[in-house]
Amino acid sequence: MTSRFSFRRIAAVLAKEFIQMRRDRMTFGLILGVPLLQMLLFGFAINNDPKHLPTAVSISDPGVFSDSIVSALANSGYFEIVEATNSPAVAKRLLGEGKVSFVVEIPANFSRDLIRGARPQLLIEADASDPASASNAVASLGELVAEALRDDLKGPLAARAQSPPAFDTIVHRLYNPEGITQYNIVPGLLGVILTMTMVLMTSMALTRERERGTYENLLAMPLHPVEIMIGKIAPNILVGFVQALLVLLAARLIFGVPMIGSLTLLSGVLVVFIAANLAVGYTFSTIAQNQLQAMQMMVFFLLPAILLSGFAFPFRGMPVWAQWIGEVLPVTHFLRVVRGILLKGNGPVEIWPDVWPLFVFLVVAGTLALLRFRRTLD
Repeated sequence: MTSRFSFRRIAAVLAKEFIQMRRDRMTFGLILGVPLLQMLLFGFAINNDPKHLPTAVSISDPGVFSDSIVSALANSGYFEIVEATNSPAVAKRLLGEGKVSFVVEIPANFSRDLIRGARPQLLIEADASDPASASNAVASLGELVAEALRDDLKGPLAARAQSPPAFDTIVHRLYNPEGITQYNIVPGLLGVILTMTMVLMTSMALTRERERGTYENLLAMPLHPVEIMIGKIAPNILVGFVQALLVLLAARLIFGVPMIGSLTLLSGVLVVFIAANLAVGYTFSTIAQNQLQAMQMMVFFLLPAILLSGFAFPFRGMPVWAQWIGEVLPVTHFLRVVRGILLKGNGPVEIWPDVWPLFVFLVVAGTLALLRFRRTLD
């Protein structure tokens, strides 16, 4: 072995490394493609000031003033009127189901009291289970309505248009009235933690067998691919339940997160959600050639799960195309379910629109894993 330093030997090692990188095209593609794709995806998708938030209006006093209020909301950019009703109960149900973020209620005799100078109340109910998505819109609402009514308060009513506003804006922040961030973040962490650990564990399932040389023994067993997949996935469901139990205990005992709804119902959804993530990880293990590739695929799946699901940023603040991507991810639907059950007390009817996509995702991911499963070593 020579002790002299040689640039020629360094060049030989560099050439060898580049040749290996060129041969391992999947890893090379992940190293270059994933950061670029994530930068473009998240750079355009993330927005901390959501606009066009779905809003229901409950109008018990139709007329010129109510028309002006609705027009002002629709033209503001913050609110998108998706339902107009004369029933406060219907509007409140939409809020509980998560179909709208706000309910604006124009009570009976609003016009009469406004004309008489009796300062009627305009009731705003906001879904505060995600405090960040509601704050800017709520702050702008009172001024929007006051500005809209100035055009209608003319002539003898002109004095009503001066400051202070001729009405009182009453804001009810439902499901998290104090705006405590932990009530939103900690239940969401349950979905993110399970996504990370479940996908990671099963993404290593077959790649670990290949690297240890035991994959051939697995193939020699009289097992169908579906039996191998179930055998690999089933034990991890119990692990996922243990993790979920620890997170929920910490949420209740340490952070004081309210748990209004049924934990039994949440447990049933947990089974589907955990199985869906395990199926994703198993699919990755049928594609990856080694554990490094499997881990890179897990990271590629985890980052959108954090950033496009509504966990870290308001879901409705993203552009429509980013929301479409988010709707594909199982964690997006699980976050709505767990927050709905714990904070709103939602039941099976309210959570079903977000449960059936989890079943569909599980079937698709499981089918893809079975199609990708190879009974050969190459």
